[in-house]
Parts: sequence; C-alpha cells; structure tokens
Amino acid sequence: TIRKNYENTARKGRLTAEAVEQRCGLVTGTLDMADLADCDLIIEAVFENMAVKKEIFTRLDGIAKPGAILASNTSALDLNEIASVTSRPESVIGLHFFSPANVMKLLEVVRGEKTSDAVIKTGMALAKRIKKVAILVGVCPGFVGNRILFARQFEAARLALEGAPYEQVDKVLFDFGFPMGAFQMGDLAGLDLGWDKDNSNPMDVKDRLCDLGRYGQKTGAGFYDYDDKRMATPSAITTDMFAEVAGSLGVERGEISDEEILDRCILPMINEGAKILEEGIAVRASDIDVCYVYGYGWPVYRGGPMHYANSMGLDKVLEKLRHYQTVSGDDFWAPSALLVSLVEKGERFK
Repeated sequence: TIRKNYENTARKGRLTAEAVEQRCGLVTGTLDMADLADCDLIIEAVFENMAVKKEIFTRLDGIAKPGAILASNTSALDLNEIASVTSRPESVIGLHFFSPANVMKLLEVVRGEKTSDAVIKTGMALAKRIKKVAILVGVCPGFVGNRILFARQFEAARLALEGAPYEQVDKVLFDFGFPMGAFQMGDLAGLDLGWDKDNSNPMDVKDRLCDLGRYGQKTGAGFYDYDDKRMATPSAITTDMFAEVAGSLGVERGEISDEEILDRCILPMINEGAKILEEGIAVRASDIDVCYVYGYGWPVYRGGPMHYANSMGLDKVLEKLRHYQTVSGDDFWAPSALLVSLVEKGERFK
C-alpha cells in the first residue's frame, strides 16, 4: 500500500521515480514484534477493539526499550484504559491520524491522565516534523473530532427515521459546504467500522445494512448503491429500511424542511463543541475549528463550528437549542452550561 501510494503520487508528477525508491527503501517490514525493541516511537494502528489494543500494549511494554513512546492511533477508545496495562503510562499517548493518513493534514495528539509533558511535547513536535496540523486533546469517547461527529450522525439518522429522505439530508450538508453528507461519509468510511456482528441492533439501520453485507463503497452498496466508478444512487432498500424501523419504533414521519435539517445537523455539533470546551477536553475553540476544517471537510469560508456559532450569534444558537429541546422533549438538545454562561455574559467563544 505504501509503494502504491507513492507510485500514484509519482504518476501525478509530484514525486520522481528515484524518490519513490528512496522512500520505500526507508521502510522495513516485520511480523516479529521483538524487532521493535530499539524503536524510539511505536504507533499501534489495529482495529478499534479494546481487548486487542490492550493485548498489544501489554506485549509492547515488555519489548520496548526504556524511554520509548508507545502511541495508539485509536479514534475513540479510552487511552487511559489502554495505558493502564503498561508499567509506563507516562509514555503512552494518542496519535490519531485521519484517514487517509498520507493525505489528511490533521493529527489529534491525545494526552492521557498520566502522559508526561515531555511525551506530549514530542508528539506535537513530531506532527510539525511530518507536516501535520496538530491539536492537543484530552480523553473522552471520540476525543474532539469524532465526539462531535457522533452527535451529527445521530441526528442525521433521526431525521431519516422521521421522514426526511436520507439523500435530502446529504444534499443539505453538501449545499452548506461539506464535501459530502452524513450518509455518504458513512459509506466512504465503511459502515462495518465499529460494527459488532454478534451484537447487531435490528433497530439501527446501519447495523441492518451491515447484516446484509452492505458495508459502503468498498462492497458496492451501503446507504447508497454504487456503480463500478463509485457513483452513488439512492437505494430503495435503505429508504424502505428507515420506514420499517421508524414504524417499529413508533416514530411519527413527515416532510422536513431543508432549514430544519441544517439546524438539526449543525446545532448538535456546536453544542457538543461547547461541552468539550467546558470539560477541558480542548483548550480553545479555535482548536475545534482547526480540527473540523482540516479533518472533516468543514467549509473553510465558514470557519469551523465554533466560529460559525459566533457568526450566527450565540443567543440565536441557544434559542434554537431550547426550541428543539422543547418540541422533542429530549435532553439530547440540552444546552451546554458554557454556552448558557457566554450568552448571559454577552460573550463569544474565544
């Protein structure tokens, strides 16, 4: 895969054939973890399963030399729990590269409860050295980027259950400036990411699609159907599945305006971002904006979710959140205490 990526870059004229060979020559593959004994930095990048990650870190702890940094590429799991199986939690850090890592600029540097300042400094310096844009984040499910994304994806699915065609939801987000919508993003990433076949939820459309082997673009079908050029067509299977699940859950369905769709996708992102700031998971609002511009395709001209909230007016954001909390009766819409405080003081996200 590494060679293929370099060769693709060379075909586009951005690398010479000599540079491809030189770079590939710097890579040494191995299937023996003992070969990592003299490494200064080891980055684990297995699939998102806590038991597997803890097993690997237990083994690495016994292999890596003193002072070596043990990093995880986890995108959502508890770094503190991973570090707990080692005798050196101060040397454990999260380095969450965004996919595809050879293209995406963002790197979430995740500080654990016991991660030392020197290891954090090294992580931030590494990002700069390899020309990534780094943000420093704390530990919580999904860290900054995926935690905010989870809120949007949850509400996008809810909109589809309530009667909005899922392709309409995607079009609204595309028209806002995202490169793709919520369901298109799911298909691109792979719907089986994080899916547990043995515990598949029949009331979750994504899980039901996985049960059918519809994992997204890579299998030619997910929420959408794909041709051999990966061009998407809305699928009647998915449309019918949303209607069926909504019926089973007793969800009332109807038409939903583009304006409401946009509100219900963007406002949860802003509110979750405010909670992240309130909890100290991110140091400043601009870090969240950088995360979303560089890692999730937030339109640059809208400045990121927290900047966008400021441009809307935080009083208006708060008013809308309270409106949806009232009409839904769902505490999902409960405004962040930080947001309420800022509005009361007439302040903005800084």
